[in-house]
Amino acid sequence: MTEERTPTEIDRIADAWVDTSARLSPELGTYIGRDEGQDRFSDYSPEGLEAWAEAARSTLAQLRSAAPVDDVDRVTQRDLGEELQLELQLQEARWPLRDLNVIESPSQQVRNVFDLMPTDTADDWVTIARRLQAVPDALAGYTETLRRGIAEGVVPAARQVREVAGQIERYTAEDGFFATLASGAAAKEGALPEAVRTELDRGQRAAREAYADLRAFLRDELAPVAGETDGVGRELYALHSRSFLGAVIDLDETYEWGVEELARMTEEQERIADRIKPGASVEEAIAFLEQDETRKLHGTAALQEWMQRTSDAAVAELGRTHFDIPEPVRELECMIAPTQEGGIYYTGPTDDFSRPGRMWWSVPEGVTEFDTWRELTTVYHEGVPGHHLQIGQAVYNRAELNSWRRLLSGPSGHAEGWALYAERLMEQLGYLEDPADRLGMLDGQRMRAARVVLDIGVHLGKQRPDGQGTWDAGYALDFMRRNVNMDDGFVRFEVNRYLGWPGQAPSYKVGQRIWEQVRDAYAAKRGADFSMKEFHKRALDLGGVGLDTLRMALVG
Repeated sequence: MTEERTPTEIDRIADAWVDTSARLSPELGTYIGRDEGQDRFSDYSPEGLEAWAEAARSTLAQLRSAAPVDDVDRVTQRDLGEELQLELQLQEARWPLRDLNVIESPSQQVRNVFDLMPTDTADDWVTIARRLQAVPDALAGYTETLRRGIAEGVVPAARQVREVAGQIERYTAEDGFFATLASGAAAKEGALPEAVRTELDRGQRAAREAYADLRAFLRDELAPVAGETDGVGRELYALHSRSFLGAVIDLDETYEWGVEELARMTEEQERIADRIKPGASVEEAIAFLEQDETRKLHGTAALQEWMQRTSDAAVAELGRTHFDIPEPVRELECMIAPTQEGGIYYTGPTDDFSRPGRMWWSVPEGVTEFDTWRELTTVYHEGVPGHHLQIGQAVYNRAELNSWRRLLSGPSGHAEGWALYAERLMEQLGYLEDPADRLGMLDGQRMRAARVVLDIGVHLGKQRPDGQGTWDAGYALDFMRRNVNMDDGFVRFEVNRYLGWPGQAPSYKVGQRIWEQVRDAYAAKRGADFSMKEFHKRALDLGGVGLDTLRMALVG
């Protein structure tokens, strides 16, 4: 590592914002490995939202009055200021009053935090028990906020209400998450004291009852008044798009580009399909591959073992050749998630790397077979050179970056755009030479292009590509089924996710587009001195930044 940079006033403001964020959102503190407040939750009530807004306004004022001393400061000042301002604008637009979706809203955040809590000692389980017992207050505050939304006529779409109610039913079942979490304590080596097991049992019952109350509220109060339209409209969508990208884009031009990109991905897939089985369509090539037992995994244990083996090999090989991978970043745990909601995701390491980065696979109920040709690129996307290298390197870079830049900064477009960029990079480096593996990568790229079109189309009410009216949920589901080759449970979950989380899904492919534009502009600027390895190091050493900031920092 380089010599550690002397903290500046802007560094101190950013570090203080991390402390404030962890205090106001203990779940965020868990994510980054803080010890304090781990038996509490955020205050999801209207009063809690206002407390956050007041803290954000104060930090923003301090940040704007501070004088940057170098380029590191200029990036922090610009990016943190943009993030705070956008989040305040979303709050002013009353988004929290309707914040309910199938993947990233308080209903999931309260449950998800338990996945990251330590479980090694009796004291760890005491903390878990206390947090379980805090679930009722957290969900009561969230319910109060949604009730205010009802009073003000600001409500989520009915589809999200129904789907989240279904998730909660699974959480609270006798064999659901909370029941199995408590019973899992008994499976740990060494019996827990009776008092701890009693508190865990009390906590899991309290959490299940609280979620049952939330489900009843969703069913009886919110569902009857929820909106029937899934789209959020151009003004609100533009705010979400900026928030997820850290960049301003022309939404109409991006929609048209998405249509063209989808056609390009489809054409490329068709060429590869012909290599796999001469004369075959994409569907026929996939059907052919799905009959190949040498490319199949049976059961989640086999999936987890294959993920870990593949990830370990990528870290070892790329660390010797194409990237400087610090030793703490070389550890990545591949996990089967304790839920069955669909989706594959990454959680970063703690600040001290005591909890490593983790790749999680949430396998829907009934899905027992997995195709390695389809999922190889996913391991590169979530692991190395994707999210784990990107996020792990930022956490490691204490010499240059304040704690906000290392642990919290960076929109989805930066992270997911890099991960898609990394998938293509692995193809260019020769890791997807097998036509089947390349078809799997293209399947993912095609899906990401399709959802640019779907997401903007639904939320802006645009004309469908077939010219037969405007986008709606039914057409969105049919569109995705025609453009991806995935289990239908995954497809349904994905479409519901896009409908309830506006602007996030396009950030992958649009983020990749901007990453590639920045790289090409950087190469043109450097001329004969351009080095891909040097570009990647400079870009990743910035930590997570908005994509407009990335362009400014690397190209000017």
